[in-house]
Amino acid sequence: MAKLLFQGHASCRITTHSGTVIYIDPFAGEGYDLPADLVLITHEHEDHNDLGKVPQRPDCTVIRSTDALAGGQYHNFDIHGVHIQTVPAGNRNHNPKECVGYILTVDGVTLYHAGDTSTMPHMVVLAPRKLDWVLLPVDGVYNMDPAEASTCARRIGGKHTIPIHTDPSYAYNHTQANRLDCPGKVLLEHGQAIEL
Repeated sequence: MAKLLFQGHASCRITTHSGTVIYIDPFAGEGYDLPADLVLITHEHEDHNDLGKVPQRPDCTVIRSTDALAGGQYHNFDIHGVHIQTVPAGNRNHNPKECVGYILTVDGVTLYHAGDTSTMPHMVVLAPRKLDWVLLPVDGVYNMDPAEASTCARRIGGKHTIPIHTDPSYAYNHTQANRLDCPGKVLLEHGQAIEL
């Protein structure tokens, strides 16, 4: 079973059952001790792409938003037994032509990291996918606030939803995170890990 370490802000580390190590939006927190097989960057803002923190295996693959959205097309990838689907992301602070989210299928589990985003039209078509885990930003400054994120979470219909990107200061804002109102809400503070 894959494990998720919520490092902080929007930064996550996933370790698969077979030992594949995936980092998403490296920037915050600890837990950069395992060499990466795969790194996913949702966009190029400095609080989402600190590759200098990530030790990389010689065959590590780094997918940036420019790779995932190359030629104006959303691309899918199959790397190290992980299927990655690229989906739209964006809002008034994040150009949708430069930002993406990712849906990972790993160890039979689906996980959607929405990146920095507000409501996007594609979210309504995700419900039939019955995603297992959904990570949504809730800071209410650079992204949607908890009320909008709650609406998105219900539209997406994931089994579990984790609020991320909870405060513009990069700290964990428990009050803001707890305002997310949806079935299956899971609160993870920085540095906490769970089995997916």
